Amino acid sequence: MTFEQIITDIRNRKFYPIYLLMGEEPYFIDQISDLLQNTVLDEGQKAFNLSIIYGKDVEGAQIDNAARRFPMGADYNVIIVKEAQMISKIDNLQYFAANPLKSTILVLCYKYEVLDKRKKLYKSIDQNGVVLATKKIYEDQVPKWIESFLKRAGYHIEPGAAMILTEYLGNDLSRITGEIEKLLITLPKGQMKITPEHIEENSGISKEFNSFELVKALSRKNILKANRIINYLGENQKNNHISITISALFYYYAKLLAYHFMDDKSPRNVTTSLGINSYFVPDYQQGSLHYPRKKVIQIISLLREFDLKSKGFGNVSANEGELLKELIFKILH
Repeated sequence: MTFEQIITDIRNRKFYPIYLLMGEEPYFIDQISDLLQNTVLDEGQKAFNLSIIYGKDVEGAQIDNAARRFPMGADYNVIIVKEAQMISKIDNLQYFAANPLKSTILVLCYKYEVLDKRKKLYKSIDQNGVVLATKKIYEDQVPKWIESFLKRAGYHIEPGAAMILTEYLGNDLSRITGEIEKLLITLPKGQMKITPEHIEENSGISKEFNSFELVKALSRKNILKANRIINYLGENQKNNHISITISALFYYYAKLLAYHFMDDKSPRNVTTSLGINSYFVPDYQQGSLHYPRKKVIQIISLLREFDLKSKGFGNVSANEGELLKELIFKILH
């Protein structure tokens, strides 16, 4: 089942006796376990029917015993096991998983690891309950995820604003949602859209001096603007690490190279083929005019070279700001 399907079922009060929530992305695991904790039981029922325990403190047999207890004054006995990957002798849960009580909801939060699919326990949970295997989403997918997250909440975000958040927060979904929630609180009454200006005013992230604006300046070969941005980034490396800038540039030029080889360069096809928002199509149209295929290939090679230099390979004394200036000079000339 997908994350969205599981969430929908819970909100519709369709519950399963055992949930195995595992994998690299803790955000999805926390969202489901928190929703179950807050949805299944009324506040008055939780004292006797809700147990939150930690895997490092229990063995599989202890959880099995707790899961066989009948609820008191409620329809369900809810057991949420955090850090389930640390449960000792977890295979002892296979007996309950093979024949679970319909009045029990056992939630295993198995973070950062996955349970071996060959185990009887996994097969039993898969047959009688719900398994969700989560993965970290790639950074180039984050802007779309931010847009979808806000759309479900009834809000919108400008594409540039989503890119700025991604640049500074990476693909840590918990951190991203926390920052979004802060921004929503500060939105003026009646405003349903997050803009780059709103982010700058309420988070300290510059809407003008960032990798997103640098890419736009480079795509149009605006030398003055590109140098102003790179000077700012070079002087503020604490909040604008060189790796973030190089990553953003590599993302753009790799897609620009793909754009060069496209036969159909209509905005619709570019959007679909490159997996970008239509808002960014002009960046590739303009970039293709200033950077022919051969130059783009050279730039990609430069980015790899300077990425290594930023990590100390082949670089004796240049600091990150100096490396950025040299990199941008070579891209533009």
